[in-house]
Amino acid sequence: MRFFKIFFGIVFVIFAYLQWNDPDSGIWIATYSFAALACFMSIRDLWPNWVFYVLAAGYLVAAILQWPPEFEGIFFGETAMRSLNIELARESLGLGMCALVMAVIGKWGQSPVIE
Repeated sequence: MRFFKIFFGIVFVIFAYLQWNDPDSGIWIATYSFAALACFMSIRDLWPNWVFYVLAAGYLVAAILQWPPEFEGIFFGETAMRSLNIELARESLGLGMCALVMAVIGKWGQSPVIE
């Protein structure tokens, strides 16, 4: 599980870095940076499980609200941005990934309590 947390923490840092050219970059850099911070904080069990469940719920709600009115795919390559729906789908899927990772960390990411 430690590898999972480190891997996705680094992935979210990369996602945040790639948002510099986005018109609303501040929102997305903060969103992905906070997901990365949560991954790294979970390595040392510094936050309780409920924090990750709250984050997962927040990211899931944001992903649903961000979903495009008409799904046109998430094309990469030459046809990268032919419409706003493609950008909205990419953003929604990124938020969905954050939600999934936070839920996994909340459920299985904490060290067992030794009494």
